[in-house]
Amino acid sequence: MATPEPFSAQNPIRVFLLDDHEVVRRGVQDLLEDEPDISVVGTASTMAQALARGPALRPHVAVLDVRLPDGDGISVCRDLRSKMPELACLMLTSFDDEEALLDAIMAGASGFVLKQIQGTDLISAVRTLADGQSMLDPATTTRLMSRLRGETAPERDPQAEAVAELTERERDILGLVGDGLTNRQIGERLYLSEKTVKNHISRMLAKLGVERRIQAAMLANQTPQTPDRHHG
Repeated sequence: MATPEPFSAQNPIRVFLLDDHEVVRRGVQDLLEDEPDISVVGTASTMAQALARGPALRPHVAVLDVRLPDGDGISVCRDLRSKMPELACLMLTSFDDEEALLDAIMAGASGFVLKQIQGTDLISAVRTLADGQSMLDPATTTRLMSRLRGETAPERDPQAEAVAELTERERDILGLVGDGLTNRQIGERLYLSEKTVKNHISRMLAKLGVERRIQAAMLANQTPQTPDRHHG
């Protein structure tokens, strides 16, 4: 397979921009357009506009406001990446919102920055994502997971023990939830109906003592998995 061309003025990074505040949107657009190797190929101010316009523009990077009048940028990220898996999403928010960060990670976002970011740092972030790198700090994710579980350096880890008690099929599904797959995708991977997957996940959440799928997903990414016996 041919190596992709490096980004340049002749082959710029294609950026799609979603923000409901016109001043912010225009400011970010002007900032990015000043760079010779970056081209803003489209903008939107609502979730509906972004979902309608985004896929046809084939951007390399989508800069998405988290909070929107008709939805949220995290859902836009998930939807656009389902159509364009190679798309890198940079979430832009004025809130230091840990819940949003967790949801953004699960939606497949590659970066998450506050609107207070310096212009040069935002440009650098767009280039980092366009090069296929992530800006999500593993240490931050670990800290968030600890807070989500309400634990500080426990002697014993009841949730890790609960994971060990899951059936082999439930552990397989937990791992795929941790990879961010939807119920439908998990069903296709494991040759199960979507309804069966949903039932497994309901039982799994109950066993793990968590209520939300994202908590199980973060748990999956923090708990050492038992060796996979399928591929021995």
